[in-house]
Amino acid sequence: MSAHQPLHSVGLFCSAAPNLPATMIEAAQAFGTECARRKWRLVYGGSRNGLMGEAATAALQAGGAVVGVMPHFLVAREAAKRDITELHLVDTLAQRKEMMIALADVFVCLPGGIGTLDELLEVLTTNDLGHHDKPVFLCDLDGFWAPFHELIRKFTAAGVMRERGRSGYRMFSDVPSLLAGLAAHFARR
Repeated sequence: MSAHQPLHSVGLFCSAAPNLPATMIEAAQAFGTECARRKWRLVYGGSRNGLMGEAATAALQAGGAVVGVMPHFLVAREAAKRDITELHLVDTLAQRKEMMIALADVFVCLPGGIGTLDELLEVLTTNDLGHHDKPVFLCDLDGFWAPFHELIRKFTAAGVMRERGRSGYRMFSDVPSLLAGLAAHFARR
C-alpha cells in the first residue's frame, strides 16, 4: 500500500487489447497518473495488457494504490499484473463485476470492447434497480461512446428507459474534463 490512504476508489473499465491508438494509450496513462496524484485508489480488471495495464502502471509509478480483480481463467490470457497493491482472483466474470462494484465509489469507462460494454451495462443496470448509487463516467475520446449515447437516447424516446437509468452515466470528451467531473462528484460526497 502506498504511503497515503486513498480518499476514493475509482473503478476503471477499458480494453486489454494490444496495439491501440496512441491517443487511447496516453489517455489511460494520464488517467492512472491523476488517480494516484489525487489519492484515488484505482480498481480495475487486473490485466497488464492494453489500456488496463497502461492505467495501472501509470498509477503505480505515481505512487498510487491499484487493486485488480480477475477471474482465474483470464490470468494467463489477459496477463495478470502481479505487481499491484492487491490482486483478487475470482471464479467468474460475474464475481469480478460484483467485487468491483463493491470496491469502487464510481466507475470510469475508457475505450473498450464487448467486455467493457458488459461491465458498463452491469453497473448501469444495478444502479437503475437501486442496488447502488454509483455513477459511470464515460471518456468519449474521439466520439468513442457516442453510439452508446445514441442508443440510450433511442431507448428513452421509445419509453423503455427509466430516468434513473438515463441519469446513471455522464459523458466527457477527454481526460481533463473527466477528471474535473470526478473531482466535482467527490466534492459533493
